[in-house]
Amino acid sequence: MLTATDRYLARLIAVPMIGTLVIAAMLFMLDKMLSLFDFVAAQGGPVSVVWRMLANMLPEYMSLAIPIGLMLGILLAFRKLATTSELDVMRAVGLSYGRLLRVPYMYAIALALINFGIVGFVQPLSRHAYEALRFELRSGALGASIKVGEFTTMGKRMTMRIERSRDEGRNLQGIFVRANSSNGQSVAVTAAQGTFLATDDPDTIIFRLRDGVLVNDGPKYKTPRILSFSSHDLPIDLPQIENFRGRDVDREKTIPELVVMGRSAETPQKLKDEVRANFHYRMVEVVFMLLLPLAALAFAVPPKRSTSALGVFLSIIFIVTYHKINQYGESVGALGKIDPIFALWGPFLVASALVLWMYHVIAHRPGGQPIGALEYAFGKLGKQVVRLLSLRRRRAPAEGAA
Repeated sequence: MLTATDRYLARLIAVPMIGTLVIAAMLFMLDKMLSLFDFVAAQGGPVSVVWRMLANMLPEYMSLAIPIGLMLGILLAFRKLATTSELDVMRAVGLSYGRLLRVPYMYAIALALINFGIVGFVQPLSRHAYEALRFELRSGALGASIKVGEFTTMGKRMTMRIERSRDEGRNLQGIFVRANSSNGQSVAVTAAQGTFLATDDPDTIIFRLRDGVLVNDGPKYKTPRILSFSSHDLPIDLPQIENFRGRDVDREKTIPELVVMGRSAETPQKLKDEVRANFHYRMVEVVFMLLLPLAALAFAVPPKRSTSALGVFLSIIFIVTYHKINQYGESVGALGKIDPIFALWGPFLVASALVLWMYHVIAHRPGGQPIGALEYAFGKLGKQVVRLLSLRRRRAPAEGAA
């Protein structure tokens, strides 16, 4: 049963954790959004495709934002307790660090299970959907193959140019179309407006043109035939587009599928290395979250009579560096140079030893400070920087007077 102290600590953790998680996910998405807008615009696709692609990228960003949010949520909560001396009071009444970590570990276990569901089941499917959208854009799907202001070839016998596009491609303006038939006839059409309409035949669409002129020419005609129209339907045969591949990539496989492929004797050795590396990468990222409460506590408590935020800075470096090491270990393990178990669980054991040592120092050594040496070094460096800046300010007026 949760005590009043547990509920108080839960509230302190929840606010910065949720805020950090949301901000981190938004930053990841904003960074990706710029490149997606450039990509979709280059391919001539509608803006709505960008939001669909971002939605499919959200699980991957959440799998990165959740550990960061958990780490900073616990760290900022304990740092507030330490800087306001509430932590000293809790320790004085007999609450050990192990007892205080009960609520942080409830958060850690719950978020680790959520992250396992994301990286194990949701993220592979969303990644495949994201790649399918990229394929549709590049292969010339309807609404993505027609680039505004450029001549676009539809199949072998039709060329089209659109001056302006409104309402995400539903209202086209300034249209020119030229089509050649197999019997030598040609049709050239200019129209003020146009709209694509679907038909019962999935391989054919109707281009409904309004307020235009049609010129029909052929070997049998002495002079081209010219027709003015208020509305004209032009059938267009869609180019044959190959189907997008299945979920054949290891990153698009769920955890059970990776286990089956890794144990199958029919799986080639190269693919088996990639599958095993990706499986262990996902698992080590989830298991590492159980060490974050210990690391957050060690980074959170500054030295006595100090309000230094160095621990916050170091915690971000720690978690990002470990994530990059895991990515490198996965790539090396996928190449078969090192067994994925050693490439991924080896750094995990090293990081675990470091985190456990830091927790032991702060929890079981009187006055222990695992980052005390770094705090002292950065404190001295900060004083030197302040001293140099003050000397420069003093010299500036003297040089101006001279």
